[in-house]
Amino acid sequence: MRSVRIGAVAFGKGRLSVIAGPCVLEDPDHAIRHAEAIGAICDRLSLGFVFKASFDKANRTSLDSYRGPGLEDGLAWLARVRSETGRPVLTDIHEPGQAKAASEFVDALQIPAFLCRQTDLCLAAGRTGLPVNIKKAQFLAPGDMAHPLAKVRAGGSEDVLLTERGNVFGYRTLVVDMAGLPELRSLGAPVLFDATHSVQRPGGEGDRTGGDRSRVLPLASAAAAAGIDGLFLEVHENPDRAPSDGPNMVPLADLETLLERVLRIHEAASGP
Repeated sequence: MRSVRIGAVAFGKGRLSVIAGPCVLEDPDHAIRHAEAIGAICDRLSLGFVFKASFDKANRTSLDSYRGPGLEDGLAWLARVRSETGRPVLTDIHEPGQAKAASEFVDALQIPAFLCRQTDLCLAAGRTGLPVNIKKAQFLAPGDMAHPLAKVRAGGSEDVLLTERGNVFGYRTLVVDMAGLPELRSLGAPVLFDATHSVQRPGGEGDRTGGDRSRVLPLASAAAAAGIDGLFLEVHENPDRAPSDGPNMVPLADLETLLERVLRIHEAASGP
């Protein structure tokens, strides 16, 4: 399996690395504060850390939901996070035209799960030459991710991550098939587990997505035992007041304890 580096952070080298941050950008100081706090936790645990936040959430449930500051301001904020904290930064893109613009300000791009079959988007992300994290669609089998992976690589980027984030199971419910994680890894790219989006309840709050953050730790623990190269988490200092994905985000105050437990399981599963 090819290892992938985002800045100085390696995925696929045996040690767990983390992509984490608030769901959506709220203001520059909020983003910098979270990057510094999460980074300090990861440093204490000797975990690689990449900061993640979105400049636009283009797939919100309701038209009235907060989407973020938009491309221009959002990328400027992410550039500040990178320059002021020294942490590598990842953000998602929703349209092919956003790829090149975003690549000037961040260290890695992300293809949202709903969009991972969009050929032009995958090719545009690959053409930037940056590492690309592809979220597995909720409606795809693990083996089907061979095709988005091939599209990004055809664009020109060999540094690709694949992220599991649960599968649709009936209405407003997601389940995670842990047996799919080794199947994803067999495709030849490092695999991450998105422990917070996996506990979403899409549309569960009527005009917004619900979730159950109490399930993040058990699912992340199971994924670490099954075998992963990284953990994806959305984290917020006050999730109940977050403008997006609050019900499933990990409170910042709980993050270190969660990562400690998952890391111990990952180390035990990896063997001596």
